[in-house]
Amino acid sequence: MVAENGPVTTNILVKILGDDPSGWAERGAKTSRLWWSRHGLKLRFRWLDRGFYGSENDREIMRFQTLLEGRWIFAILLVLAGASALISWWLTFLFVTLILYTIAFFRDPDRPDPADQSAVVAAADGTVADIHEIDEDEFLKARSKRIGIFLSIFDVHTNRAPVSGRIAFQQHRKGFFFDARRPECSEKNEAMTWAFQNPRATIVVRQLTGAIARRIVGWAKVGDELKRGQRFGMIRFGSRTEVYLPLDAEILVEVGDHVKGGASVIARLPE
Repeated sequence: MVAENGPVTTNILVKILGDDPSGWAERGAKTSRLWWSRHGLKLRFRWLDRGFYGSENDREIMRFQTLLEGRWIFAILLVLAGASALISWWLTFLFVTLILYTIAFFRDPDRPDPADQSAVVAAADGTVADIHEIDEDEFLKARSKRIGIFLSIFDVHTNRAPVSGRIAFQQHRKGFFFDARRPECSEKNEAMTWAFQNPRATIVVRQLTGAIARRIVGWAKVGDELKRGQRFGMIRFGSRTEVYLPLDAEILVEVGDHVKGGASVIARLPE
C-alpha cells in the first residue's frame, strides 16, 4: 500500500472506488489516497478537522495521518508478535508491549491556541535544551535568537507552526545522525528547514534527525497558509526542533523547561 498525504492531519471518511473517480468528494475537499494495486482498488479519504480516538484533557489524542506514518513499523511488529507466539509467550508479550508503545509514540493531541496574538508557540513537544543568539544562514541570513528543543522518545513528535503565516521556504539537508543532544547535531545532522512569514515577523523552524530518529516528514508545502499551532510535519523517534526568532523577540522560557507544541508560549513578538 502506498499513501499520498496532504497537509491536513485529521479524521477520515472512506470510499472504495473502481476506475471512475467522479463524484467521490465535494469540490475542493482536502484528500488523501490509498492504492491497493493487487485488486485495483482505490481508497480515497476525505479529511475532517478532528481526531478520531482518545482524549487528553477532553481533547482527541490520536489522528489517522500521524498513525499512518508508522504503518510499516506496526506491520513488522504484528508479524513478529504472531510468529513469536509459536516460540514463546514472553517474546510475544515483548512485541505486544512494543506495539502499544508505538501507538503511544504516534499520539497527536489537539492543543488549545493561546489568546495572545503576539505569542510564539513551541514548534514541538520536548525540553528546552539551549537558547542562543546565532546566525541563521539558510533563509534569514541574519543574526537570530535560537531556541533548541530536544524531543525524547516519549514526547509527541508532531511539529506545529509557531506563528500564523505563509510557508515561504522549505529545504531538506542531507547529513549525519548524531545524538540530538550533541552540540554539533544542529550543523551536521539531516534536517528540514521551514520559514513562516506574516506581516509581523519571519520565524524559521528546523527539524533535525537524531541517533534514533531517521525520518523527517513534511505534510505542508511552500505557499500553504497555516494557523498558529497547525501541524506541518513530524520527526520519528527522538530528535531536535529549533525555532529561530528575531533579536527583538522576548524569550519566555528557560533551559530545562518542558514545552508542548502548539500550546506553550516560548516567546513574544514586539507590538
